[in-house]
Amino acid sequence: MNAEKIKIGLFGIGLDTYWDQFDGLLDRLKSYQSQISNRIAGFGVNIIDAGLVDTPEKAKEAGEYLKKNDVEVVFLYVSTYALSSTVLPVIQKIKVPVIILNLQPVAAIDYESFNKLGDRGKMTGEWLAHCQACSVPEIANVFNRSGIKYHFVTGYLQDELAWNEIQEWVEATKVMHAMRNNRLGVLGHYYGGMLDVYTDLTQQSAVFGTHIELVEMCELKKYREEASDEAIQNKIKEFNETFEVLDTCEDEEIIRAAKTSVALDKLVANHNLGSMAYYYEGETGNDYEDIVTSVIAGNTLLTGKNIPVAGECEVKNAQAMKIMDALGAGGSFSEFYAMDFNDDIVMLGHDGPAHFEIAEGKVQLVPLPVYHGKPGKGLSIQMTVKHGNVTLLSVVQGKDGVFLLVAEGKSVEGPTLQIGNTNSRYRFSIGAREFINQWSKQGPAHHCAIGVGHKASVLQKIAELFDVNCIQIC
Repeated sequence: MNAEKIKIGLFGIGLDTYWDQFDGLLDRLKSYQSQISNRIAGFGVNIIDAGLVDTPEKAKEAGEYLKKNDVEVVFLYVSTYALSSTVLPVIQKIKVPVIILNLQPVAAIDYESFNKLGDRGKMTGEWLAHCQACSVPEIANVFNRSGIKYHFVTGYLQDELAWNEIQEWVEATKVMHAMRNNRLGVLGHYYGGMLDVYTDLTQQSAVFGTHIELVEMCELKKYREEASDEAIQNKIKEFNETFEVLDTCEDEEIIRAAKTSVALDKLVANHNLGSMAYYYEGETGNDYEDIVTSVIAGNTLLTGKNIPVAGECEVKNAQAMKIMDALGAGGSFSEFYAMDFNDDIVMLGHDGPAHFEIAEGKVQLVPLPVYHGKPGKGLSIQMTVKHGNVTLLSVVQGKDGVFLLVAEGKSVEGPTLQIGNTNSRYRFSIGAREFINQWSKQGPAHHCAIGVGHKASVLQKIAELFDVNCIQIC
């Protein structure tokens, strides 16, 4: 996640005619907006509050203020009934996603106390402090006719369901910001013949705002040759601190992986990369083959440090991993391994890289005498994703464009394949058979990103912000 705080806009709406009619109403509504502003700021963002807009003139000023501050999204707080003419100019000016907050002060009016006020003027003022829903259809009508997309959060000021939804919109905005500011490196080329993995790089930039940086193996080779003994030894120390390095790992292989990891760090730093997809083969005995057969440990370190790396040059999955990582959920590189019909689970894993921060226990660094389907031999990662709730995410390129494919399940205990790969057992509410059929029918590539926790609700919101579809299997 980017360290900088993103800017989120907020403005309220009301009707200036009311203020002279109903004493104290304006100050009361402003205090509600202040509560909203403070709570959203508590989610780790900078709130750009344009105040309470009650005339078309103030709407123009608010739009200019929010645009000047370059907000990512805007929350529109409906404080009481307000004219739609105080809303449209703001949204037309800033042209960012808008979330309409239809939040009453309380869950329900205290009818007995209300009716005891005895003064119908005071009663009307009290009602107006609770009539947020009155403007919601009017705003929707105008937005629909203007071609403006919008979203609602409906509830009351202390409503935790509503605040969970607002927080998800904030988290979705952070992910949108991370993707738009991400530089994704592409090292090498696609795994030949994996037609599902091939993607349209321009489309990825157009949808997510990601910059694609094409990086060269010869640059990585140069950094590897320049790696100092001190840097290599420090990297070996990092291996031992991060992984359980098995005694069967040969010293020569550990040094080879450490040299490559040092070079990968420099490559990432030189291009300011926030994620990467890679694959290469090279002729037998070639220097590039020596590099590519020793990348898994270094790429796993990068992945666990918020720079997700996808093998087999799966750019779409590097994007999915970045989304999950930006959510704080991890996002480990995975593919389908097998099905266990006795236990009704699906096994997923890969020979690396992995996300060591979401491992069940410590990740093992192990030797592999052969990489399946790839040249050479070297070190690999063996781990299981933390037991508990998980979310699978695939960024899919279909015939109608890009969409997100999501499933929620559980990582469960049980035997796994000790073959020097990441390997976990997953159970889904619809059962293994139905899951694999429904997931595959959507046409994703055979890789996916797995993160901890159930994240489908916020992923739906991320898809809305990027204006793409999100299909949830379970």
